[in-house]
Amino acid sequence: MRRVLMVNFGVFLLCFGFLFCFTLGQDNDDSDVNSTTTVYIVTLRQAPTLHLFQQQEEMKRVKDKHHQGSKHGDTSRFTRPKLQPRNISNWRSRGSSIAQAHDSLLRNVLKGEKYIKLYSFHYLINGFAVFVSSQQAEKLSRRREVANIVLDFSVRTATTYTPQFMGLPNGAWVKEGGYESAGEGIVIGFIDTGIDPTHPSFNGTDTSQRQYPIPNHFSGVCEVTPDFPSGSCNRKLVGARHFAQSAITRGIFNSSEDYASPFDGDGHGTHTASIAAGNHGVSAVVSGHNFGNASGIAPRAHISVYKALYKSFGGFAADVVAAIDQAAQDGVDILSLSITPNRRPPGVATFFNPLDMAMLSAVKAGIFVVQAAGNTGPSPKSMSSFSPWIFTVGAATHDRVYSNSIILGNNASIPGVGLALPTDESKMYTMISAVDALKNKSSVADKDMYVGECQESDSLDKNLVFGNLLICSYSIRFVLGLSSIKQALAVAKNLSAKGAVFYLDPYVLGFQINPTPMDMPGIIIPSSEDSKVLLKYYNSSLERDGTTKEIVRFGAVAAIAGGQNANFSNRAPKIMYYSARGPDPEDNLFNDADILKPNLVAPGNSIWGAWSSAATDSAEFEGESFAMMSGTSMAAPHVAGVAALIKHKFRNFSPSAIASALSTTSVLFDNKGEAIMAQRAYANPDQTLSPAIPFDMGNGFVNATAALDPGLIFDTGFEDYMSFLCGINGSAPVVFNYTGKNCMLRNATISGSDLNLPSITVSRLNNTRTVQRLMTNIAGNETYSVGLTPPFDVLMKVTPNQFSIASGETKLLSVVLKAKKNSSIASFGRIMLFGNTGHTVHIPVSVIVKIASKG
Repeated sequence: MRRVLMVNFGVFLLCFGFLFCFTLGQDNDDSDVNSTTTVYIVTLRQAPTLHLFQQQEEMKRVKDKHHQGSKHGDTSRFTRPKLQPRNISNWRSRGSSIAQAHDSLLRNVLKGEKYIKLYSFHYLINGFAVFVSSQQAEKLSRRREVANIVLDFSVRTATTYTPQFMGLPNGAWVKEGGYESAGEGIVIGFIDTGIDPTHPSFNGTDTSQRQYPIPNHFSGVCEVTPDFPSGSCNRKLVGARHFAQSAITRGIFNSSEDYASPFDGDGHGTHTASIAAGNHGVSAVVSGHNFGNASGIAPRAHISVYKALYKSFGGFAADVVAAIDQAAQDGVDILSLSITPNRRPPGVATFFNPLDMAMLSAVKAGIFVVQAAGNTGPSPKSMSSFSPWIFTVGAATHDRVYSNSIILGNNASIPGVGLALPTDESKMYTMISAVDALKNKSSVADKDMYVGECQESDSLDKNLVFGNLLICSYSIRFVLGLSSIKQALAVAKNLSAKGAVFYLDPYVLGFQINPTPMDMPGIIIPSSEDSKVLLKYYNSSLERDGTTKEIVRFGAVAAIAGGQNANFSNRAPKIMYYSARGPDPEDNLFNDADILKPNLVAPGNSIWGAWSSAATDSAEFEGESFAMMSGTSMAAPHVAGVAALIKHKFRNFSPSAIASALSTTSVLFDNKGEAIMAQRAYANPDQTLSPAIPFDMGNGFVNATAALDPGLIFDTGFEDYMSFLCGINGSAPVVFNYTGKNCMLRNATISGSDLNLPSITVSRLNNTRTVQRLMTNIAGNETYSVGLTPPFDVLMKVTPNQFSIASGETKLLSVVLKAKKNSSIASFGRIMLFGNTGHTVHIPVSVIVKIASKG
């Protein structure tokens, strides 16, 4: 029996295609329609038009290839086929005939009964949406033509959701003139794994069919290769190049996997580009289910891609530096790098490495540079982005969660993940472990110790599994990509299982299991402790023969709740355990720098984004057009998008001015009004929460709306950075080698604490220290009062404690820090500037080692 849900909605407003709305529910005047009448989506087994067309094109391509002979480098399978004019009439005719078939099926099944067909789907899926009772849905589910029938539900525009969580629709986008102009004219450069130019997130016209303007200041070009043909770029995707000479020279470049072109064979680059600047209103459909409408943070910004990382080997600094150099020549406004070095750079300081120095040159050219903090947390000094001219972003959660659970026969409920269908309502199913379903237990188990992972069906007894829940082990092989959820689900389907349950192998530690698409009922239990609860119940419910000890009855039963519906009640943001932490390491000896890292945190966990058509980075999303990923890689482009919004409003802002606007306006509290919390451990991270400190979250959580009206700006220029670098002991020859600047000709040098940053970090406070910050008012005339919270064991005084500042005027703020007693424990405080017209500027203060005077 196929799954049919019966839900009483009460009164529920349904809107379809923004064309019409009507109310369903118990107050319906039609007495023949009972209270369980609602909308179901019915999917049929026959392929949709798109699939049929692709099959025809593939057959034609193969046929042409057969006649013409194989050509070296043929990559037509990586390009999305387009409907030619001669095929349009056939396509439309095909859609019409499918719709007629839908009508015929409904008439035959629901003879004389009342129903309303809302839509016929024929292009992406073959099916229809229909308004029927649960009894009528049950009848439809019995038809052999029907592949699946699911209850329709409301979706939110959720990048499907983080713009909403960040308050863009009613905040920053409104200030930009609506999403239709958010970031318009700004070019964001992405140094990543490339891009899939065929994805609708990068179309040259938006959902309102308005063309993008031509960014006149940009001079980049698009490479044309067999993988990236002419026409791949447009007014949205304005530049695309690839850099791989270092890899080619090393002899490790695999053209069949890595593509000698800007095309993304990994998925990562497509994902990050869509987060920052993907088109607004693109449907995120995964495994046939619509998870909402996706949007980039700056949906009208332009994209230029510099591919320097590759699927099979990663990347090399030489190629990345070449990419940064080219991006600067092309005239990008913002650079987004969701990449970090594999190790801490050697030498006199972490700042002196090719990547950071190339990014310094980019900043000199006026480019705002954003980099992921790295996924090496939660240990202190795990930062992988070091320099003060780079805006470093850590990862935090948002409040949307896809919850799934399994309810056991003993009434225990175990939470889990999985974007899966539920089992039939109010029905329990027998559970059978793959190990107990072996045809020949002894011989198979001896040969394959991984048989419990459900990766092949030949060794399993279909008669045992049929109609039951198959229990599979989620081992380290899944983490390494040697086994996959998708393959296990295929096995479960082949054995006619009702669903699949994955328990966590105890050796899988510190690995976050993302919600994974499942086209059948299923769940992954991500906790080893909860997995033990499941297995204990399962094993205790087995009945065995007293003599042979063979299993004679499987007594454990369960139901899967399903995980395709999101809830939005979670406390957020929260700093993820994997997000790299400060203090910023100044050198290989782990000495602390006087620079706060990360600068900020942004949404980075469970983020929907566009996915490349050839991507294999995540086996679970292979073949899908969207994927859900987690990491600081996803957080950085969120900030790149907000930076584009700022640059759109303030065209003359320097990179440090953008950084200041982002930093001083950030959020310090979560959506419950409490302190932002941070996870502190790999295992059971939510059991190790404590309030986040600046070394976890920098200035705080990104606030896009406030960043567009920061009030005061702390500006820092290239010469300031040079004075800082020259102040590092033994740095003179290195500075000259990288920049050509002679430190001996510089009159004065400064420490990191003296840089005009929107934060203050003193790694070693020896008695008393005075630091200054120069503020520029970019708003109207305003009077500010100063509030402060000193770090523990530190006396702090700020002058002036009140000041008036005219529009365009600058003021100097002096901060005196004095150690009260010796301590090597870091402590934190904050300076708050409260303007009388509503601006609030906050500056975090971090002091690590404190040495008090003996007198």
